[in-house]
Amino acid sequence: MHNEFPFVVLNMKLVLMGAVLAAFYWTVDSKFQPPTVQVYSSGPGKFGKQNTLICHVSKFHPPDIIIKLFKNGEEIVNAIETDLSFEKDWHFHLTKHIEFTPTRDDKYICRVTHASRSPNNIDWEPNM
Repeated sequence: MHNEFPFVVLNMKLVLMGAVLAAFYWTVDSKFQPPTVQVYSSGPGKFGKQNTLICHVSKFHPPDIIIKLFKNGEEIVNAIETDLSFEKDWHFHLTKHIEFTPTRDDKYICRVTHASRSPNNIDWEPNM
């Protein structure tokens, strides 16, 4: 029985460590926070004037997210995405942008896909 003691202690430590890791994973993974999405241009929206279209996504968790920009229903594939960043509370933020010259007939959309909800389309409003 004396030889079994280290084995029992090792098993207890492994079980305790597994429980701690599972509890940590459960608390972090259970915090699904849907993203806040803002679509705007760097300058005032003026038709025929070059500008930058920006889709800023913030306050979301977990970090798995897809951001796509569309012009008239077609994905803008050369849009630039920043590096994923996070705050102290483990909420993340990410930005995607592209230079563009809007016309009156163009429609720009930012589509955000996140585990917390179904894909969300946000239109750019030129405010003209």
